[in-house]
Amino acid sequence: MQVLVLNSGSSSLKFQLFSMPEETIICAGAIERIGFTDAIFKFSSNQINIETETKILTHKAALKLVSKNLLDKKEGVLKSADDINIVGHRVVHGGMYFNDTVEITADVKEKIKSLSSLAPLHNPANLEGIMVAETIFPSAKQVAVFDTAFLQSIPEKAYKFAIPNEFLTEHHIRVYGFHGTSHKYVSEQANAFLGNTESKIITIHLGNGCSMTAIKNGKSIDHSMGFSPLDGLIMGTRSGEIDPSVLFHLKDTLGYSMKQINTLLNKESGMLGLTGYSDLRDIELKASEGNDDCKLALEMNAYRIKKYIGSYATILNGLDAIVFTAGIGENSSLIRKLVCDDLDFLGIQLDEAKNDLRSQSIRAINTKDSKVKVLVVPTNEELEIAKQAVQLFVN
Repeated sequence: MQVLVLNSGSSSLKFQLFSMPEETIICAGAIERIGFTDAIFKFSSNQINIETETKILTHKAALKLVSKNLLDKKEGVLKSADDINIVGHRVVHGGMYFNDTVEITADVKEKIKSLSSLAPLHNPANLEGIMVAETIFPSAKQVAVFDTAFLQSIPEKAYKFAIPNEFLTEHHIRVYGFHGTSHKYVSEQANAFLGNTESKIITIHLGNGCSMTAIKNGKSIDHSMGFSPLDGLIMGTRSGEIDPSVLFHLKDTLGYSMKQINTLLNKESGMLGLTGYSDLRDIELKASEGNDDCKLALEMNAYRIKKYIGSYATILNGLDAIVFTAGIGENSSLIRKLVCDDLDFLGIQLDEAKNDLRSQSIRAINTKDSKVKVLVVPTNEELEIAKQAVQLFVN
């Protein structure tokens, strides 16, 4: 069985083609910086390894580029689009509709569309990916795996907002949380590495979108994002946590429309708003060259993460490990260092030599004396999506 997994982020598209159930990767790749003229396209298989810079302004264009390379007569890995049995899609917001993986129908697509206002950077791209994939791979079963599913175990005391009850019961306004597929995968990998399924860990997913989850005995109990992916940590273009009164001030005093506020907080804030750059690699480079805005933004980013570590260590009533994952979490030794500095009180001590080493494997980067393990766990949302998609039909 061949399973193509499409993982659309707010400015990226990752893909992997698996032979299942043996979990063999036939090819893999990614498109980064979607929406820019210098987007990066990566494609690798046994036959070829491509990395090139090109103009890709939309997720639709990105998916068409992926399919073109998959089906290329000389260097592709598919003889026909009919070779694909299942296309597994990451969908960010499932709302109250979806607690598990589902086969995509017209009704499912309509519900995903209806939730787009709650995840404006993601659900529209996820839905577009589904619709394009249906035309390119018409004989394949299309499956949706929701970011919100793993976070359904968060207790009511953590997911309920302190507003009148009817907003939850009638309008389903609550904390949903996101990046659940990644948090699930890396927490399971971390538990296997620790040899302890009854662990207390904090998973820190840092990419263009950023989130943290408190996980106790394999179950999520709290999460930094909320009703939408806008809340919590400072992100590439999203503000993260902000006093709601700022929104009233923007509208009532500064004359912003609600649409302008939505655009401001989702697309013009975060690291982009602080520095003029949304890519952390650019920000780290400029900071090293003395750019004060970039240096401060990095400090703010790490400071916000530290606050959540302290909060989650409290509700977990202890801590066995913190886990860094995703593009920034796996690759930025600087961010990991800034986060772990001055956390001795919690028993977190970083080994800087280990932190500076690069590896594609799970590894511990703490000192021998550190009471809390500091792990770098490469995420593989695509494999997790493939496994869940196949399991849907096995059952």
